[in-house]
Amino acid sequence: MRTTNHQESRKLEKVNPLETGDTDLVERDNDDGLDDNHDQDERSESPQLHQAVDESDSSEDEVGPRNTIGDVPLEWYEDEKHIGYDIAGKKIRKKERQDKLDSFLASADDSKNWRKIYDEYNDEEVELTKEETKLIRRMLKGKAPHAEFDPYAPYVDWFKWDDAKHPLSNAPEPKRRFIPSKWESKKVVEYVRAIRKGLIKFDQPKEEPRFYLLWGDDSSSADRTKHLAYIPPPKPKLPGHEESYNPSLEYIPTQEEINSYQLMYEEDRPKFIPRRFTSFRSIPAYENAIKDSFERCLDLYLCPRVRKRRINIDPESLKPKLPSRKDLRPYPVTSYLEYRGHEAAVLSISVEPSGQWIASGSTDGTVRIWEVETGRCLRVWEIGEAVQHVAWNPLPELPVLAVSVGADVLILNTGFGNEEEQKKIKALLHIGTPTSSDDSDDMSSFLSWLEDDKHDCIRLRHYRTVSSVEWHRKGDYLSTVMPAGESKAILIHQLSKKLTQRLPFKLHGLPVSSVFHPTRSIFFVATKKNVRVYDLLKQKLIKKLETQLREVSSIAVHPAGDNVIVGSKEGKLCWFDMDLSSKPYKTLKCHPKDITNVAFHRSYPLFASCSDDCTAYVFHGMVYADLNQNPLIVPLEILRGHTSSDGRGVMDCKFHPRQPWLFTAGADSSIKLYCH
Repeated sequence: MRTTNHQESRKLEKVNPLETGDTDLVERDNDDGLDDNHDQDERSESPQLHQAVDESDSSEDEVGPRNTIGDVPLEWYEDEKHIGYDIAGKKIRKKERQDKLDSFLASADDSKNWRKIYDEYNDEEVELTKEETKLIRRMLKGKAPHAEFDPYAPYVDWFKWDDAKHPLSNAPEPKRRFIPSKWESKKVVEYVRAIRKGLIKFDQPKEEPRFYLLWGDDSSSADRTKHLAYIPPPKPKLPGHEESYNPSLEYIPTQEEINSYQLMYEEDRPKFIPRRFTSFRSIPAYENAIKDSFERCLDLYLCPRVRKRRINIDPESLKPKLPSRKDLRPYPVTSYLEYRGHEAAVLSISVEPSGQWIASGSTDGTVRIWEVETGRCLRVWEIGEAVQHVAWNPLPELPVLAVSVGADVLILNTGFGNEEEQKKIKALLHIGTPTSSDDSDDMSSFLSWLEDDKHDCIRLRHYRTVSSVEWHRKGDYLSTVMPAGESKAILIHQLSKKLTQRLPFKLHGLPVSSVFHPTRSIFFVATKKNVRVYDLLKQKLIKKLETQLREVSSIAVHPAGDNVIVGSKEGKLCWFDMDLSSKPYKTLKCHPKDITNVAFHRSYPLFASCSDDCTAYVFHGMVYADLNQNPLIVPLEILRGHTSSDGRGVMDCKFHPRQPWLFTAGADSSIKLYCH
């Protein structure tokens, strides 16, 4: 019997009831009549429990473990039929486990089944004793396992301090402990004098007023107004002459007026109709008394009351501090010259690199060259079809003009320059036999290089209408944009070799305009929704600028190359700082109608936009070399002077390359020069 108890006690030590997941242990224990509150029973049974524990501890080495798997995890024996080996080296077979139905039936028949715990280490079921359940229950509640242990025992001071021969300090008592302090007496005298002189005042008790306003509102009292959170309730409307029991005759409505009230809407109908009574006794009870009282209560605790604090702020102080326009001079202000000669709307203008000549193209089918300072028309080409775009070659020693007319692009010889330059230009514009495009792309059916004998120029014949032409800074390449050209919408032509190649990128959306970077081999393509920036050498997309506009109409690049402005057909102008973000740095809503073109000045910090509202806006746009400082944008001037024709206004604008002058081309067939 003792050996059995030893074995059970050993099994109890090796089995952790907290890991078995028996949540019914405490509940079944309470049903069995084991209440933790009976401290007396626990103390009476504690000697026996303590004796059993001592016996189990003393006999632990006598009973050897049956399972000899060592430190091997039990998971290794999950698929095996045995669990460890005995001392003879034979396999210890696992006991057959009951299925859940049999175990449930066995638990229903056995009232002590809740005490049994399966020991995986020894492969057997262990039945806990009554004392062991008490130990587990106390540990689950966070108490000491043994009931006789007192965690709050009184502190025993083992050192006796009575009649100590050696105190902590053997110094004699100081004299100041039994002599009155002179310093304290001086302070008392100072306080008494301050009270007599009135320097120190005590809080007087509050005196309640003898009289108060019986029918008044306490919202104006000083105690209430001290608190900022207090808001007085709305006052009810006071009765007037109409609510009198005997009002004047002019307040009493006639029967016709009362009948007309029934035809009115309920919200427009008067809430109270005056009546006349001879005495107070004849006045009936007010039928809406309870309803009005209830609505008054709703107003008091449901009506939101907000204290509105008005702040007097000068509207001028909210505006950003911009430099004075006088400090930003020079910039174009007034109309100085007007170039007249076209018979229809002038769609495009271009200024010669030296600033001496200006070229213009119109829907009347002519291309004209003007002298800037005098306004004299120097030369006219009769093209016979509406000219969409003109672009002057950026090289001063190569004075040729690119003109887009329908599906053709003409490279015209302007005739400027000395004899050597003219010989070079004529050799450049000479084509022996019609050539096609690059050998890598079979584009002979889409584009051809032809020599035009009528105008003594080169004609680039495309298969779709060309909307714009842009030159490269070196003057040998030019790009053309065909909005309906699909994959071949943008083509790059080399004038010296008479070769053409399409842009080696997939275009997402309809292209509107294209422009070369002023210093690097970067190409900008503006579609209707965004602007894509490509590297032509690496042939990859660098950045995508999200315009957040309805439809892009024009684009211009700053001479430094890090900033871009984009105009839209909704009158908005976006400034992009490419080093900052792919979203607009500033969006300016300046024009009420479509923006037709935008332009940067080459040397001055100026940029401009023109619109169909017959105006051109001039802005100051300073870009700093310090990357930590954002660009400064200041609106300067609104230039007027053009008249509207068929709903169109200013069609194009260009800056003079050297002077702060602006050229504008309008739908009224005129070109204007604005000077500072």
